[in-house]
Amino acid sequence: MNKSKPNVVIINCDDLGYGDLGCYGNKVNKTPYLDKLAEESMVFTSCYAASPVCSPSRAALLTGCYPPRVGIDRVLFPADPLGLSKDEFALPHLFKNMGYATAIVGKWHCGDQKEFLPCEFGFDSYFGLPYSNDMGRMIGRTDPLKSPPLPLIAGNEVIEGQPDQSALTERYVEKCVEFIRANQSNNFFLYFAQMHVHLPHYAAERFVTESENGDFGACVASADWASGAVLFELERLNLLDNTIVIFTSDNGSRADRGASNYPLRGRKHTTWEGGQRIPFLIYWKGKIKPSVNGEMISQMDLLPTFASIFGEALGGQKIDGLDLSDVILNAAPSPRDEFIYYAEHSKLEAVRKRNWKLHVAKAGKPEKLLYDLDRDIAEANNVYNENPEVVEELTRIYHDYRVRLGDTLTNTPGSERRPCGYNENPVALTAYDPDHPYYIAEYDKNDVG
Repeated sequence: MNKSKPNVVIINCDDLGYGDLGCYGNKVNKTPYLDKLAEESMVFTSCYAASPVCSPSRAALLTGCYPPRVGIDRVLFPADPLGLSKDEFALPHLFKNMGYATAIVGKWHCGDQKEFLPCEFGFDSYFGLPYSNDMGRMIGRTDPLKSPPLPLIAGNEVIEGQPDQSALTERYVEKCVEFIRANQSNNFFLYFAQMHVHLPHYAAERFVTESENGDFGACVASADWASGAVLFELERLNLLDNTIVIFTSDNGSRADRGASNYPLRGRKHTTWEGGQRIPFLIYWKGKIKPSVNGEMISQMDLLPTFASIFGEALGGQKIDGLDLSDVILNAAPSPRDEFIYYAEHSKLEAVRKRNWKLHVAKAGKPEKLLYDLDRDIAEANNVYNENPEVVEELTRIYHDYRVRLGDTLTNTPGSERRPCGYNENPVALTAYDPDHPYYIAEYDKNDVG
């Protein structure tokens, strides 16, 4: 192991909202391990996922790009022809170039055809689901073509159909622990993409019994336990002091069934703050000072930040992420003073510059909504008419991104977009077997991605 370089662990939850953790103010969900991690971490209160839905958000975290730039601007489904392009330079490529062992455990959701799976993008190993845990067979949704049995994958091969989801988090933790133990003498990068708290909600019985917030609270507690188990193993092997640990979520919560984005407005699928402002903790003992940091950052900034910290080169293509190394190591002001809010299908709906956020359009209709997020994090007080100069400035930024990255609301294609991967003959990853006693999950028709 090169002790001058730290290991890196990213824990990315699914649909966990800004207000779902104790360290972000939740009073009912039980998150003792993450709350303890927060006490020892830099806790960001203004971190953004690049999309309010899964596939675009995850593609952005990996590539450092707004979703339209890499062509992944919608939720991907089983046997989808689209996936992340092999030409994109992603986080695992950066670590592989340094000789790190790399693994992903959990949800991928950047394409389910074999050429789009994680081991094609710099990961040495993969164990998990290729897309959301509601995309398998469900009560009321059992068409084998539209909803093939949920495939559990090891490497590039399906090893099981419709796994019992109440036991899946424990299996994920086992794989994380196996990877850490196998590489305790090497440098490693682990991306643990948790299943929780996406619907359907399944947690082990002990979490259900102890929950004060129903099945949702049980899944939050399960995600907390899983994170704690990984941290425990790192500490047990005397690796934690030389490991950067990041905990975050792919987008805001659904804001129902006990989920919370408080005090933010909106929910998953929306470009209100509740759709894209997410929890973000970063720990590195002796290097990152424990604190609460209100600087604006994005998950897209991880790739260039790690490249800077490690002195490694990025790929040759343009990205949207910025180097945050001075922010996290020295509590300097963030170089990110603007953020662009893309809804699914490249709908450019809002722009933030410094403390100001302008909602420009929704469903093809212009909006005249301006909020001062420093004073009004809940986006409750429209100050559009009182600030014409601010509106003009943010409108210019909107038009610039509309031309460069596109906007389907105005039928603008975008000049800097790159094509995603495409398979003209996609196939489901698992064959339908009518005689197999598949585990049939609940189904909520209102949830996608």
